[in-house]
Amino acid sequence: MNIRLTLCVATLGLIAVLPLRDAQPFPLNGNDTTLPAGTELNEEALERPRELFHTEAFGGKKSYLVNLGDVAFHSPGILGGAAKQAAISCGTCHVNGAGNGKLFVPGLSTRPGNFDTTSLLFNPKTYDAQLNPVRIPSLRGARYLAPYGNDGRIASLREFVRNVIVNEFAGPEPSPAIVDAIVAYLNDIDFLPNPRIGAGGRLAAQATPSERRGETLFFKQFRKQANLSCAGCHMPTGAFVDHRQHDVGSGGLFKTPTLVNANFNAPYFHDGRYGSYDEVVEHFDRIFDLGYSEQDKKDLVAYLGAVGDADRPFERDNVALRMKEVDDFSSILLLAIPARDAQVVSMVATTVGAELRELAERIPDHKNTSVEGGLEERRAARNAVKELVLNLRRIEIAAQAGDFDKAEAEYQAFSNQTFIVVPSLLKKAQAWTLFNSGVSNAHYGAMRQMLQSSSGQASSGQGR
Repeated sequence: MNIRLTLCVATLGLIAVLPLRDAQPFPLNGNDTTLPAGTELNEEALERPRELFHTEAFGGKKSYLVNLGDVAFHSPGILGGAAKQAAISCGTCHVNGAGNGKLFVPGLSTRPGNFDTTSLLFNPKTYDAQLNPVRIPSLRGARYLAPYGNDGRIASLREFVRNVIVNEFAGPEPSPAIVDAIVAYLNDIDFLPNPRIGAGGRLAAQATPSERRGETLFFKQFRKQANLSCAGCHMPTGAFVDHRQHDVGSGGLFKTPTLVNANFNAPYFHDGRYGSYDEVVEHFDRIFDLGYSEQDKKDLVAYLGAVGDADRPFERDNVALRMKEVDDFSSILLLAIPARDAQVVSMVATTVGAELRELAERIPDHKNTSVEGGLEERRAARNAVKELVLNLRRIEIAAQAGDFDKAEAEYQAFSNQTFIVVPSLLKKAQAWTLFNSGVSNAHYGAMRQMLQSSSGQASSGQGR
């Protein structure tokens, strides 16, 4: 999930009547958040980037450390300042370990998918009085992509994680155990498989003639700089990176980004200035005077599209996925409670509780007249989810009081409900939830009409 901002969309705090379409997110506005009015976090998307874990891909289960890192990654509590107040977590920018190409913060972003990490908003101590946004990268395959940061100035993933927490988002110094856990989580996120790429990073047998011509161009030496080629930096045998920094005419030295799964990593370049491969190819043709014909450009774009593809890059959001995440996160309590680790228990209870509250908000209540039918199913599902939140709060209170026997008993009650009862109730109610595109469109369509009406009334009142 992204952040836990409760979008109080029934109030006048939110803005704008937007064109009604599937999964149209709402910008934030008003006094409900510390973020600038018009901030877009893409929280209402009906599809999520697919997250593939290395351990699970080979039939295993994620370790305690990986799950702990996943929870910390989704916990606003490890950050500070405005980020913590707005309930932003690492997962806000890196949705399921991928990027968030829709994120936009007015005054900090120049386009969706980038924002300035050295601003007054998030950490005044690192403010540099410049608008210099950076692209939000995907973290898939992070274990292969050192050095880290868009400029590649940080050698280790561990130091990169600490820098983001402390320097970019003004968080307190994280414990070594939490940093270790986040690193373990990031190292476990795999690239998505791409059947269009074969051994050694070369195109597979089903490649089109245009893609093969593009591959030839990719390996071809630049006509005026024979020591350079696209493949010289984006090495197909090494995750399409060379682990070095280069000046490609974009304003300085920046590390070579991977092309693996890059179709889903837009915008491109360190600052996200380009939204498509066409623009990227035009840039290189211009800066390095490559002399590409229009067909050459199309072929190279086709090749990049093949290299950057993935099998099932997105998955439809639904109650089963949400509950799997709840199960993964809460499994940490199996060890944290017997270990009497009240700090970890509290982080898990808070983070999972926020996940469940967000889930409950996606089940319209009886007051929502835009949704027809399923009233009893919706009521039962909402009540069951809310009881889980209370369960978690009781676990946290017991652990903080040092009563770990009571915490264990409450966890058993929580676990019994999440294993069978709640998933069954959620499945029965799903047809009438915001995971259903028809219900979602009706819900937000009614909301936009209400906001438009309210906005018109406010304007009329000001004109008197």
